[in-house]
Amino acid sequence: MRISLPTRRVFQFAASLALSCAIAASAAPKSIYDFTLKSIDGQPTPLSGYHGKVVLLVNVASRCGFTPQYTALESVYEKYKNRGLVIVGVPANNFAGQEPGTNEEIKTFCTRKYNVSFPMMSKLSVKGDDKTPLYQFLTSTEEDPKFGGEIQWNFTKFLFDRNGNPVARFEPKVTPDSPEVISAIESALSH
Repeated sequence: MRISLPTRRVFQFAASLALSCAIAASAAPKSIYDFTLKSIDGQPTPLSGYHGKVVLLVNVASRCGFTPQYTALESVYEKYKNRGLVIVGVPANNFAGQEPGTNEEIKTFCTRKYNVSFPMMSKLSVKGDDKTPLYQFLTSTEEDPKFGGEIQWNFTKFLFDRNGNPVARFEPKVTPDSPEVISAIESALSH
């Protein structure tokens, strides 16, 4: 039996599509360690480099009513970094244009005004059509029905255990030094 050229192309396309789907399914992210962000200085930063640490990931902004939380973030980081906590600041301009600056401007602001020493990433999107893959993963209610859901505003905090598993999510009004955040951090650090 001879297969016509258009039919052959359909079969080739179907086979290619099936292979692509199989590869995508096998490469589906399982934890934050499957993502790489860019540092505030533009260097690739694989989150797998934080394996073995407790990670508090926070979408931040410089012109927000919650911006003073940088003080508490830095204080918590200083208190617990030697026990294995890393705080990762992720600037995002998704809410009322409250992070309009360049990465260089954000870095200068954070270091001069709040003495931030924890890792800061390059600005990205945490909501909308251009949402970065990490935040697609974090907010997916299919991937994580307990902690998923859209980011509502700046300074939403995700806490991950030493294996990159989510253990808590705190909305913006919950400060980094609140009893519930500190309790969750201490619990994650003790395991």
